[in-house]
Amino acid sequence: MRGRALKISAPRRLVGDLMRFSIGIPRVTVQRQMTLATLLQARAQQPIRPSWTVLFLKGYGLLSQEVPELRRAYVKLPWPHFYEYPLSIASVAHERELDGERIVLLGTIKGPERRTISELQALIETARTRPIATIKEFRRALKFARLPGVMRWAIMWLGLNIARRRARHFGTFQFSVYSGLGAESLNPLTPLTTLLNYGPIAEDGTVTVRILYDHRVMDGANVARALERFEAILNGAVAAEVDAMSGDAPSRDAAAIRTAG
Repeated sequence: MRGRALKISAPRRLVGDLMRFSIGIPRVTVQRQMTLATLLQARAQQPIRPSWTVLFLKGYGLLSQEVPELRRAYVKLPWPHFYEYPLSIASVAHERELDGERIVLLGTIKGPERRTISELQALIETARTRPIATIKEFRRALKFARLPGVMRWAIMWLGLNIARRRARHFGTFQFSVYSGLGAESLNPLTPLTTLLNYGPIAEDGTVTVRILYDHRVMDGANVARALERFEAILNGAVAAEVDAMSGDAPSRDAAAIRTAG
């Protein structure tokens, strides 16, 4: 059967490069069935509801402050060792459209635990709606994807194994969900220490939440306890902040958008 050859676009090359460095990591998944009724109710009472993405990002940032293993990375230079970062940096997958193709680009958010929910919402909306060419991280990623493969792989290997560069360019954890499409990914890959993922949220607030983790850095029992604490944070500190959200959110959103790019 005769088909047609298709060129691999720059964004698809980026995905392939990430998979190249993700496939060899000894990754294990731990999941927990959570009941987020308290957070669900607090969110439902807001005239403008913050996205679940933002709420989970804020909660995971707070969790990472309590669980230092979530801020650690296994790096190989100058010798294999763990490196612990003082705060978390989220790497968030965004689906965008470029030249008629649906693509995924990664954007980072430094210190989600230090930002308000309104600020996080503004940053997420910026990454999802602003023209791709106006977002520095996206421009840099697409420019990088046009380099020859050998150069990309060498630069990426160094970036993942020089501790200070790793967090700056890749983040400390990855966040990727499809729950808005009524689906969930059971085995996503990432070169980072953890990946946060959850499924569709039921009307009563029940949801399956999973953390995929690098077994070199931590063990399953640590992650299981972290998920239990994560549920408490979402229904506690995060729900309380949602309850307290005031009418000056638009001004905070505008400030965050001005500093996003």
